[in-house]
Amino acid sequence: GGRIPLIVGRSLTYKARVALGQESSLSDTFTLPAEPTEKPAGYTLAQKIIGRACGKEGVVPGEYCEPTMTTVGSQDTTGPMTRDELKSLACLHFSADLVMQSFCHTAAYPKPIDLITHKTLPDFIRTRAGVSLSPGDGVIHSWLNRMLIPDTVGTGGDSHTRFPVGISFPAGSGLVAFAAATGTMPLDMPESVLVRFHGKMQHGITLRDLVHSIPYFATKMGLLTIGKENKRNIFSGRILEIEGLHDLTCEQAFELTDASAERSAAACTIKMDKEAVIEYLKSNIVMLRWMIAGGYGDAETLGRRESRMEEWIANPVLLRADPDADYAAVIDIDLSDIREPILAVPNDPDHSALLSDVAGKHIDEVFIGSCMTNIGHFRAAGKLLEKNKDPLNSRLWIAPPTKMDEAQLREEGYYEIYQTVGARTEIPGCSLCMGNQARVATGSTVVSTSTRNFPNRMGTNAKVFLGSAELAAATAILGRLPTVEQYMAFMESIDATAKDTYRYLNFDKMDGYLQQAAQVHISDKVKAEAHELQCSSCALAQ
Repeated sequence: GGRIPLIVGRSLTYKARVALGQESSLSDTFTLPAEPTEKPAGYTLAQKIIGRACGKEGVVPGEYCEPTMTTVGSQDTTGPMTRDELKSLACLHFSADLVMQSFCHTAAYPKPIDLITHKTLPDFIRTRAGVSLSPGDGVIHSWLNRMLIPDTVGTGGDSHTRFPVGISFPAGSGLVAFAAATGTMPLDMPESVLVRFHGKMQHGITLRDLVHSIPYFATKMGLLTIGKENKRNIFSGRILEIEGLHDLTCEQAFELTDASAERSAAACTIKMDKEAVIEYLKSNIVMLRWMIAGGYGDAETLGRRESRMEEWIANPVLLRADPDADYAAVIDIDLSDIREPILAVPNDPDHSALLSDVAGKHIDEVFIGSCMTNIGHFRAAGKLLEKNKDPLNSRLWIAPPTKMDEAQLREEGYYEIYQTVGARTEIPGCSLCMGNQARVATGSTVVSTSTRNFPNRMGTNAKVFLGSAELAAATAILGRLPTVEQYMAFMESIDATAKDTYRYLNFDKMDGYLQQAAQVHISDKVKAEAHELQCSSCALAQ
């Protein structure tokens, strides 16, 4: 039962009719989804992206559609179930252009069953033309984001599959398998909520503070309540669309889209500058070639994705929301009103507070890691730790998101700093964020850069604050949440080297990656396939 068998049957009927030279229309056999009777005054960015994936200008809230899934991610806790679903679909070759499998949730402390998965699942994925990472490579999102094509749609078996370019709808193992096998996914189009930033970011404020500013101001507007009884959440089940933040890198954008999971949003988009997307893709092209040179498979899939990025850069057009698009709600946030860090307080990611409201709170443990971090966060933390000559007053955990981040941090000497101050370093991956690996001490109070702070997730009866890496490092030094004045003093010491500290992993400017990438040849066949896919995807952008 359900609509999946119906969709499969409809697709097979269509293909059979085309192969037999018969009338391809299915209206005589199937009841097809009804088209909207009226065109809206304008489309949001999400509505345009999904519309393109359906071969039309846009879709409207409530409309049923089946967008093309360009990128699909699978992680290791749900991967075995996705594998079973793929077997039930008799999938021998993925129809989605790129399917990637990670092992970030179980790599650090694998159980016997996990070791079996680590050994068997990669071949299963690769033999179907998918891409498989290895245990210890790092967090799924930090890799998958580097494989994205702008303004396309995807899905993944992790709630934080939230693309910084394009849009993704996270799903369960069954729908992820269906998307990978068929290259489409059924979707009832949700409404959108617009978060519009304006003004100038203030000194000492980080992107993580902007993440928490969304629930903070939504609560002030009465659009979000904290209590579970009769809870109101304007974001729940809707698409969160963000604009107004200029000069963002794609790494920074992901901090905002990633956190839409904690808003219970169905998906998220963010308006990006074209130059930032081009910079990101140029770096990612080198990374994909480096992966091929390093033996990652499927090589043709990686090569095709690399070629699609080259095609996009040659004609870099980004979709934009129409000015008269309609939203379920609009939240305007003036950046000049954010003058101090904003944290999520225990134990609810929706419950936000100013640093001045919680300053002085004793903190037992600090975690810097998860998909919410990038290499700049670890450098910033390292610089603060290096200046501190006294023992840390909170236990500190460090877990970079990828092995590339770890290698670069080691090369730059940051691991020596972490070891000198007594930090516990974990292999790249989810670490404490997932809660199924290492855990903090029972009853401890924690500051974490992770995604969420649900009760008992990081440790039994733990009380977890969520905040920036900079705030986390300052807290580890002091053993308590700093005052606003103390925090700003710490940030002053970072400002002098900010340009170097927040330098991202641009692989196209790193000799080791460039040298290996140069050894890779992408065949004309793969380039032709990429060209056909990209032309089809961008047909409505002209």
